Amino acid sequence: MTTLLKPKGILLVVSGAAGTGKGTVNALLMKEHEDFVYSVSATTRPPRPGEVDGREYHFISKEQFEEHIRNDAVIEYTEYCGNYYGTLKSELKKLDEGKNLILEIEVEGAMNIKRLFPDSVTVFILPPDYTTLRNRLVNRGTNAADDIENRMQKALREFATVKSYDYAVVNHDGQAKEAADAIYEIVKSEQHRVSRTEDAVERLFFQTKN
Repeated sequence: MTTLLKPKGILLVVSGAAGTGKGTVNALLMKEHEDFVYSVSATTRPPRPGEVDGREYHFISKEQFEEHIRNDAVIEYTEYCGNYYGTLKSELKKLDEGKNLILEIEVEGAMNIKRLFPDSVTVFILPPDYTTLRNRLVNRGTNAADDIENRMQKALREFATVKSYDYAVVNHDGQAKEAADAIYEIVKSEQHRVSRTEDAVERLFFQTKN
């Protein structure tokens, strides 16, 4: 795909309630397209068996995380069950390499990112309907009945925020690749947005040559 100039990567913020399949969709997007990479979050919780530092998370101490916060080296973060989770500013270096950086976070964090980086692209992944989402959570076999109800109520609250996102993509059963393809086309279209290369024409045609 040809653009005015070699584009900087796009910060792609992807949200979706539990059971919408956002993790699967993002994994397919990266598998199919090498210019899409995952933003690895930092956390102060210890690694679980099989997890690798720098792959699942950047595992750091609480003291290190708090130092990053003081030094403005964290884009966004939250605290959950006594541990910090957040995005290090160093992850943005991947954008300068022309990589499209996938940031998979919840609604509150997504809106903070949009405020801090207005040119980011926000996508909300939806299930086809209420019943399908419930069935997905039930079929996991890992959630108790009351937990499923809590997750469904949380999902409904999150769905009410979709209007604040740039795009919404429905992930139908068995069609995660189609959802990934839709997000790919969104990003490729965004790379042609004039505001991303607003001085390109001037640089290409109107700059005074010495």
